[in-house]
Amino acid sequence: MEDIALIISTTLMYATPLIFAALGGVFSENSGIVNIGIEGMMTIGAFSGAACGALTGNPWLSFIVGGISGAFFALIHAIATVSFNADHTISGVAINLLAPGLALFMSKILFEGSTTTPTIPIENKIPRPLNGVFEQGSVLDTLFNSYATVFLAFIFVFLTWYVLYKTKFGLRVRAVGEHPGAADTLGISVVNIRYIAVIISGILAGFGGAAMSLAVSSSFRPTLISGQGYIAIAAVIFGKWRPQWAMVACLLFGFSTAMSIYLGNPTLGLNVNESLLSMIPYIVTLVILVLFVKSSKAPASLGNSYKKGER
Repeated sequence: MEDIALIISTTLMYATPLIFAALGGVFSENSGIVNIGIEGMMTIGAFSGAACGALTGNPWLSFIVGGISGAFFALIHAIATVSFNADHTISGVAINLLAPGLALFMSKILFEGSTTTPTIPIENKIPRPLNGVFEQGSVLDTLFNSYATVFLAFIFVFLTWYVLYKTKFGLRVRAVGEHPGAADTLGISVVNIRYIAVIISGILAGFGGAAMSLAVSSSFRPTLISGQGYIAIAAVIFGKWRPQWAMVACLLFGFSTAMSIYLGNPTLGLNVNESLLSMIPYIVTLVILVLFVKSSKAPASLGNSYKKGER
């Protein structure tokens, strides 16, 4: 039972950054803008959060700074794709190159030439709201003594679902993603809606990166975000661009990471190569994409630029 509780707890911890990033992808892509740049936005969010945490010692300020930094690069992506009709994939790849480069450059400036930020003391990490509620070392303590970002991620899933499917703004986001010309004729500003959706996407991706450096890890390093942004995009596709199903996909990917860690425990005596274990989440991603990508129906205008007056 303790092993199961540990696997579930680890699953939630590693799924949390993916959930934030996937929700960002859901917002952006429902508006019609492909956001391959989630990986880069997570990276800059992870660096900004860790750097702010090391300099100020305030985890929540650092978390917010991570979201703001992601929003900055999302704004660049929106300017390129919405205002200048640039290819969405090329713009996203550029973000994925530019953001990590800026993160490493700023790290060297702020931390005496180091590409790794100082380790954040445990008391300055994202807090665990249920710490001390249950008996230390018990199954319940293992299950529920998680970082606050875990609980926030699930709250954001509900909020994203509510905004997209129960509000006028959400209806407009989905309308713009399906048929921007028709939305335009109804007086909906395609440009404004897409800008807002992409910036929200960047904020959430930045939160995902900050959750990685402020909770899962205690610092930023160049390899901290290694494909999680792409896994989040895969979760969006698997979840058919719906927040609740994207969350399920992220939990599945988090579970695969938890299993790779659990199977690598030397006390089990399995002696499985560490490199093979680290491949498990990415293999799961590829398998899921192969199995489900054909059955996923993307928003009709996803990836298509729009000029006012077009039909």
